[in-house]
Amino acid sequence: MKGSNRKKTSLDLPTFIISGGALVLFVIAAFINADFVADMVDTLFGWSATYFGVIYQMTVLITFFIALGLAFSKYGKIRLGNMEKPEMSTFKWICIIMCTLLAGGGIFWAAAEPLSHFISVPPRFSGIENGTLEAVVPALASSFVDWGFLSWAILGTLGTIVLMYAHYHKGMPLKPRSLLYPIFGEKIMKKSVLGTLVDSFSILAVAAGTIGPIGFLGLQTGYGLNALTGLPNTLVIQIIIIIVIVIGAAISAVTGIHRGIQLLTSFNVLLALGLIIGILLLGQGFFIFNNYFEAFGLYVNDFISSSTFRGDEEWLSLWTVFFFAWFIGYGPIMALFTARISRGRTIRELIIAVAVIAPIITTFWFTVVGGTGIFYELNDSGSISTALNEAGPPAAMIAITEQLPFPMIFGALFLLATVIFVLTTADSMALSISMAITGEGNPPSWLRAFYALVMGLVAIVLVTIGEGSVDALQSFIVVTAVPVVFLLITTFWTAPKAAKDLYNNHKKETL
Repeated sequence: MKGSNRKKTSLDLPTFIISGGALVLFVIAAFINADFVADMVDTLFGWSATYFGVIYQMTVLITFFIALGLAFSKYGKIRLGNMEKPEMSTFKWICIIMCTLLAGGGIFWAAAEPLSHFISVPPRFSGIENGTLEAVVPALASSFVDWGFLSWAILGTLGTIVLMYAHYHKGMPLKPRSLLYPIFGEKIMKKSVLGTLVDSFSILAVAAGTIGPIGFLGLQTGYGLNALTGLPNTLVIQIIIIIVIVIGAAISAVTGIHRGIQLLTSFNVLLALGLIIGILLLGQGFFIFNNYFEAFGLYVNDFISSSTFRGDEEWLSLWTVFFFAWFIGYGPIMALFTARISRGRTIRELIIAVAVIAPIITTFWFTVVGGTGIFYELNDSGSISTALNEAGPPAAMIAITEQLPFPMIFGALFLLATVIFVLTTADSMALSISMAITGEGNPPSWLRAFYALVMGLVAIVLVTIGEGSVDALQSFIVVTAVPVVFLLITTFWTAPKAAKDLYNNHKKETL
């Protein structure tokens, strides 16, 4: 059955009630006793990081290698989505992929993570002294592990192939449960308890992973505006910022992929490119290029050992395992979104764009932002790290811009880029959750707006309760990744199976 012959799917009430109800219960519990919720999440976080950390690491590693194998096999030329050519230009396509998948990491962690590893060298490099010239390359390479090839591969390669096969080629709904179609067939679609749970956990994980950055954006933009303009950093200001963001996200989600989302992501990529050029020309371009190539070489050379490092579980739970779990939690819904924007692309194009090009761009961006912070910290100890230690990632970003020429301009532009990175994730996830609820590539506008506003409302409630509640929700995605990882493991078999089936069908049609 072809995708064009599908019957429309109505609102999936069980999934809607379970996923939405779990979020509401989380907020109510946090409102009643925030400390209890934080303690419970910390306990579950520690348990999942300890017992599933190695599974998370192996899952992203195997996904990457299977994806590369498919890309460069005879299946790589297979065109996905029942389209003879892509429905959008390559530039716009990659812009949407970059901005949506990079999310809050685009600024928050690009500034903070390399610097954190510089002032406290990761245990894998325990022989190197903190804060020294020798610590620069290991610090950058360690951040590449968390935001490089493996993290991107889990977000939009094997899962995307399976969903495009099931939806566009076999007529199944555009839902996370369709990842299981090659195993269970149409049985997984009809009043399936397993299907409902798969959809619900996938939505819950990505909602938790999106609400956290929205809440942090309110806190951190409030800090940034205070540092740049002297505007009081109050709860009211933080709430106003979140309201503006979610209204923008709702409008963008309603206008759809080909208007609001595409416009915002293209603008943000051009803005980020402008910031890169500005920093390279006015900042420390020579230092950045030198250390990027050396750090990237170290990352590639130690690729397997760094990705499978298990020497310090406590450190891993704060960094590599935390980020891998976060991306795994995003995996099914992000694969669904990537499937929606990638019609007409070949398997090879998809995998190279998501698992090769995007990570290379990301690692260079991390070097431009975080490497600049490291340079100033190296030459004036405390110039960046003091702000990072006292006020967190947003302070690192502002502290870096204060060291550059034209600090007000750079600070304002970085703040704008931060807002748009989170906004594009919020609007894309509102659209994707709506697709998961209805099974349609173009869900009703009211549902898209509803999810954007609900995520914003939850963020406001958590910010009002206290920053610890936002932290708890952020950590909760590591817990929700536990059931999701088993769903993604099935793609080790189903993605090659789908590719083989498409290849055989194509051969029959051309005979």
